[in-house]
Amino acid sequence: MNTLKKINFAEIKKFLKKYSIDVSSNLNDNDTFLNIKTLFHANEDDLSFFSNIKYLGALKLMNAKACIIEKKYINYLPKYCEPIIVNDPYLTLAILTRLFYNETLKSNGKISEHCIISKNVKIHSNVQIEPFSIISNNSIIHDNVYIGSNSFIGPNVEIHKETKIHDNVTITNSIIMDNCEIQSGARIGGDGFGFEEKSKQKIFHSGNVIIKNNTLIGSNTTIDRAAFDSTIIGQFSNLDNLVQIAHNVVVGDYAIIAAQVGIAGSTTIGKSVKIGGQAGISGHLTIGDNVTIAAKSGVTKNIINNKIVAGFPAKDIKLWKKEIIRNNLKK
Repeated sequence: MNTLKKINFAEIKKFLKKYSIDVSSNLNDNDTFLNIKTLFHANEDDLSFFSNIKYLGALKLMNAKACIIEKKYINYLPKYCEPIIVNDPYLTLAILTRLFYNETLKSNGKISEHCIISKNVKIHSNVQIEPFSIISNNSIIHDNVYIGSNSFIGPNVEIHKETKIHDNVTITNSIIMDNCEIQSGARIGGDGFGFEEKSKQKIFHSGNVIIKNNTLIGSNTTIDRAAFDSTIIGQFSNLDNLVQIAHNVVVGDYAIIAAQVGIAGSTTIGKSVKIGGQAGISGHLTIGDNVTIAAKSGVTKNIINNKIVAGFPAKDIKLWKKEIIRNNLKK
């Protein structure tokens, strides 16, 4: 449960400055807030935020003491609500949640006596390992790593600094870089779905998985090791629960992949790609940078940079919408 604590405006400005976010407000440095809440639920001691034009009506009626907002919308605020003007309210909100609700797992440096750790494992300083976890052969655990209960790590795993591994996680044949978070039930580094079609002879997988810095892997997500070389997830990426990443897939930096997405083998995904829930992407494709793939789309062809696609087979979203309209008119 979150513990309420008063945060004053001086602390908020100082915290945002670390992330190069400029703020403008007439608030006093000593003005305090108990919580961050939505426009609908904020009270007179709370901070709120406005980032979606759909909620303009709620903005006019809210009760918050102050609101994180763009300058062009401040005239819609009630007189008693002080604007905190920023360029990107939603990014500012995301960062401030770290200040208000800082409940991030941190290692206490204790390794449970109920763990099993192989002799050829190297564990650095201040590592916490909870009961009934197993650290297997040729694994390296770096400083300040947290590993929850009933997890299996190894063989051939390297987990870098400040990474958090939740309960019931399996990681083999992988490199997890700094400050990542692997949520419960994830399976990383197992063999992929690889075989010769006619004879059904299994292809032995000898590659690994690399998950780069500051990446979140959701619960019960599966990332297969490469048949050769590496399956790669780029830095600052966020994978939701129940995502399937097949062998030799490369996902670029800053990816957002929603629940139940499946990406088939050897597909390359560019930077800053957004993939909606239950979308499926065929193997051996190239998806460009800044692409958005709508939920439940089926991608069967390459997609160039900056495209938004939808439907099955996935196509430019404007064409897809026109098809939907035409089909509805025929009914």
